[in-house]
Amino acid sequence: MVSDLARMIDQVSREKAVEQDVLVKALEEAVKAAARKKYGPDYDLEVTFNDELGEIEVFEFKEVVENVTNEHVQVSLEEAHRMDPESEFGDSLGIKMDTDTFGRIAAQSAKQVIMQRLKEAERDIVYDDFKDRQGEIINGIVQRFDRGSIIVNLGRTEAELPPKEQVPKESYKQGDRIRAYILDVRQFSRGPQIILSRTHPNFVSALFENEVPEIPEGIVQVMQVAREPGGRTKIAVASRDADVDPVGACVGMKGRRVQAVVQELRGEKIDIVTWHPDSAKFICNALAPAEIIRVIVDEDNRSMEVVVQDDQLSLAIGKRGQNVRLASRLSGWRLDVNSESNYNQTLKDGYKSLLELPGVGEKRAADLYEEGFRSSRDVAGATIADLVVVDGISEKGAEKLIESAIQYVHEEAARLDSEKNTEPEDTALPDSDKSVSEMVSDGEG
Repeated sequence: MVSDLARMIDQVSREKAVEQDVLVKALEEAVKAAARKKYGPDYDLEVTFNDELGEIEVFEFKEVVENVTNEHVQVSLEEAHRMDPESEFGDSLGIKMDTDTFGRIAAQSAKQVIMQRLKEAERDIVYDDFKDRQGEIINGIVQRFDRGSIIVNLGRTEAELPPKEQVPKESYKQGDRIRAYILDVRQFSRGPQIILSRTHPNFVSALFENEVPEIPEGIVQVMQVAREPGGRTKIAVASRDADVDPVGACVGMKGRRVQAVVQELRGEKIDIVTWHPDSAKFICNALAPAEIIRVIVDEDNRSMEVVVQDDQLSLAIGKRGQNVRLASRLSGWRLDVNSESNYNQTLKDGYKSLLELPGVGEKRAADLYEEGFRSSRDVAGATIADLVVVDGISEKGAEKLIESAIQYVHEEAARLDSEKNTEPEDTALPDSDKSVSEMVSDGEG
């Protein structure tokens, strides 16, 4: 027959999702604390849970001695024989105690220990449950607000959505359902702290993983995500199967998959682009929907000059530089977007500056241009070793050419400064007239 105590342990174990062994250990510690409260620290006590009887047993142990100096832990041979006729000197006798004598204060102490152990066990269970779920999306209910943070009820515990992890212009009220990304799980003495995010780029990745079966199956991979929360996101995807279009898989039939993600992000624009191992081709994809005419790659500075038709310039740049800025983050390259007419004019000006160098005629300018020296500035930044590869240029000629180019660049810079100083003071351009490189580096949006 199951005792009331055993039944209670079983019930609490199921309700609190705590292992029975943890409860039994907590109960034993609690009863031992109660016994210490009642009898003091001098007694040698042992507390165990008897599975067969379904009750807690408390034993005090005393050593059989010839002369008793401490009656709490010692017993004479004569008294020991009354309890166990076979007792001998040096034996340790276990004497069962009556737990009913512990009293109200001791029982209260036992209750406090049990509650403390229960809370600790629950905290450990919650931490163990969530520590491996970092990177997942979780559903919860907005419970309250605390200094700008949203406290989310996850059922068995609470999580925090800090202000910096909230999307601007999104608002919630108590009782609203909310989905968020588990950013971090930390263990503290007061319990685990679960940090959520709705701004993290991986939140978008996880949403697509939930909507696109090909992603968890490993057919489609999310390679990179660049995001300005609440505004726009670019996500680069690739396919391991030549027969599967990664962009089409993420868009879904009639756009249902991507629309489900957009709806969760409350209207945030999403550009899905095809990843490519060739950086220049990837940039062309990343700047969609603008069509790219030419890409000039500078591997050393990890930058690219992108040329588009004049009527595509604003499309490539995007509102306040957002499109090119996200493409830059997505690819990891510094981008400078230029219109075709500006690019061609720059080429003409550069070629003209070569012709203005002493000793450089049409043939020499063409040879320099062919080797990648598009302007006097390029020549000024070159070394003798760089220039001697050009047909007809010796080391001495290269040295003179570099000196002439440096002088030309300095004179040109001085002329431009002089012209700038003669202009009216109030000539600051509006933000929309900034160069694309400035807007990318400023991080405007």
